[in-house]
Amino acid sequence: MIRFTLNGRATMVDVDDDTPLLWVIRDEIGLTGTKFGCGIGMCGACTVHVGGRATRSCITAAGSVEGAEVTTIEGLDPHGAHPVQTAWKDLQVPQCGYCQSGQIMQAVALLKDFPHPSDEEIDTVMTGNLCRCMTYVRIRAAIRKAAEANHG
Repeated sequence: MIRFTLNGRATMVDVDDDTPLLWVIRDEIGLTGTKFGCGIGMCGACTVHVGGRATRSCITAAGSVEGAEVTTIEGLDPHGAHPVQTAWKDLQVPQCGYCQSGQIMQAVALLKDFPHPSDEEIDTVMTGNLCRCMTYVRIRAAIRKAAEANHG
């Protein structure tokens, strides 16, 4: 049994320690907002927070989150009203939307580290999150808008 907190709730799963966290979240628990992209931690579609840090869940062993706090896109804000989510909606960032939960989770972590990020900081931190629709200009604008909403 692996025990951890998922989106604020105590969670127990009976899986092998080396099962990717992504599959625990999607298949065992049934939260499908976290997406499978590449399976090797290179695209960012599977990004969640573990202990508040952006983490690629496709390459994170479930056993490594024992006792940790894990947050998925579903747990970011129950009403989708987190400043990053609001900025995403206001600026109509997504096209296909597939990568967006990972983009949003990475952006939230970025704003913790860089409350008033420069374009260079945004580009550096977000570079590992790929968007096939190429909405990077809108992603950057939404991050800036969320930073303003967070800090005025």
